[in-house]
Amino acid sequence: MENNKEELRENEEVLDQQEQNQENSEEQELDQEQVEQEKVDPIVKLEGELAEMKDKYLRLYSDFENFRKRNAKERLDLIKTASEEVLRDLLPVVDDFERAFKASENEEDAQKVRDGNQLIFHKLVKILESKGLKVMEDLIGKPFDADMQEAITQIPAPSEDMKGKVIDVVEKGYTLGDKVVRYAKVVTGA
Repeated sequence: MENNKEELRENEEVLDQQEQNQENSEEQELDQEQVEQEKVDPIVKLEGELAEMKDKYLRLYSDFENFRKRNAKERLDLIKTASEEVLRDLLPVVDDFERAFKASENEEDAQKVRDGNQLIFHKLVKILESKGLKVMEDLIGKPFDADMQEAITQIPAPSEDMKGKVIDVVEKGYTLGDKVVRYAKVVTGA
C-alpha cells in the first residue's frame, strides 16, 4: 500500500508539474501576445500622432502662405496709392499754373506774370514742406559731406580756408525726414 501511496503521490506531483508547466506555457503565450500588442500599440499611436502633426503642419503652412500673399497684395496696393495724397495736394498748384498761363497770354507787364509765378512756386514749396521735404540750405563755406552732397567738380580755392569746403551749389539737395532724396550737387575747393 505504501507503494501505491507513493505512486499516487508521484503521479500527483507529475500532474501538478504538468499543470504548472501548462500554466507557465499559457502565461508565456499571454506574455508574448501582450508584448506583441504593446509593440503594435506604440506604432499605431505614433502613426496617429504623426498624421496629426502632418495635418497641423499643412494647416499652419497654408495659413502662412495665405498671410504672405495677402501681405504682398496689401503692400502693392499701398505702393500704388502711397503718392495719392501728395498728388491730390499738388493738383491745385497745377490748376494755378493753368490759370497763370491763361492770364499771362494777354498781360503786357512782365513783373505781374513773374509775381504770379512766384506765388505759385511758394505754394508748391509749402505743400512739399508739409509732406516732410526739406531743402539742404547754407552749404556754401561748409566742409564737403559725401553723405549729403555730390561733388561735380573741384576748382582752385579762392582762399586757404576754403580748401575742402563747398564753394558753390549747382543743384539743391533735398531730404525727406532723415533720408536724402536728392544729393546736393556742389563745387568744392581744391
